[in-house]
Amino acid sequence: MALNSKQRAYLRGQAQHLDTIVLIGKDGVTEATAESIRTALAARELVKCKVLDNCPYKAKEAAEMFCEYIGCDSVQVIGSKFVLFMQKDKDSQYDIKQFK
Repeated sequence: MALNSKQRAYLRGQAQHLDTIVLIGKDGVTEATAESIRTALAARELVKCKVLDNCPYKAKEAAEMFCEYIGCDSVQVIGSKFVLFMQKDKDSQYDIKQFK
C-alpha cells in the first residue's frame, strides 16, 4: 500500500517521539537486520531506524532496500535516520484510512 501525503504527514507526527530501535552498521542491509525490522514492525507498526557512519549505504538507500525486501512503506528519511511503517491487518493503532 502506498501512503499518500496526508497519511505520511500523520505518521511523521506519530514517529517524532519514537526512539530509534534498529541500528544499521558496517554489514549494511542483511537478512538479520531485515528480520529485526520485520519483527519490530509486526509489534509496533511504526519503526525508527538509524544508519551508522560505517554503513556502506545512505539512509535513503537503506530505507528503499528494506521497503522492497520487507514490503513496508517509508514514511520519512532525515539525515541518517528513517522511519518505516507496516499496518497490521487487525487492531492497528494508527488509523490512516481517515486521511484520503
